[in-house]
Amino acid sequence: MPFSRANGVDIWYETAGDGPPLLLVHANPFDHNLWMYQIAHFSTWFKVVSIDIRGYGRSVKMTTPYTLADQSSDVLGVMKDLGIERAILGGCSVGSSIALNLGLDHPDRFQAIILVGGNSGPSERAPLRIENYRKDLRGYHIKHLKDLVRPEFAASRLGAYLLDTFVERQPRLVGEAIANVFLASNGTDNTPRAGSMRVPTLIVNGESDNSLAAAKVTAQLIPGVVHKVLPGTGHACCIEDPAGFDALVIDFLKARGLMPNL
Repeated sequence: MPFSRANGVDIWYETAGDGPPLLLVHANPFDHNLWMYQIAHFSTWFKVVSIDIRGYGRSVKMTTPYTLADQSSDVLGVMKDLGIERAILGGCSVGSSIALNLGLDHPDRFQAIILVGGNSGPSERAPLRIENYRKDLRGYHIKHLKDLVRPEFAASRLGAYLLDTFVERQPRLVGEAIANVFLASNGTDNTPRAGSMRVPTLIVNGESDNSLAAAKVTAQLIPGVVHKVLPGTGHACCIEDPAGFDALVIDFLKARGLMPNL
């Protein structure tokens, strides 16, 4: 199993396909399998690198505080281990906070940034999430997962199956470690810096995404941003409507000459 230990902690990742690098960073409370459809599809053209952030999957379960900068350094550590100088970077929710932070701090390392269900500022929902994960990981996890997708998707046979696959991995999770993920992402507000973004940026939200209003504010700040809203989806739109989501990403990459030819 590939682990990056560049920052003294275990960060697990997997690679699929060959070609220009495309890095994917998942949302709370999923793991890298949030991107299962994108890994399968985009590995046709790219070397897709999907990362388990601290607190999830096979990566370290840290119960002591860290920062969004530490999480960003974890991604750079994976890039270093794989010899990746420049990449396209996509992130969902907390993953989008990491991606935005990296695009602002290291614009020379990224050809494009894709922010899914995210925005530049802290979340007002984080304190309640932290409290519930500390109190009742087992009971709250599925409720949180369902909150991030449309009710119709969660109630569908496919949606229920997919969400249950993340619940089945609960034995790997630690409530305090998940709380620290929220604390790290909420500890940095990049809104004052958003206007200095130099990397081409795509923001994608589901039409029922609870972060849509904040994402609209962020989209007004980032120069040249492309903001798309995916109908019939919620916060985790990449798993709810993978075909629709992938089409938006491909159109964005094609327009910037970043979509390889087979």
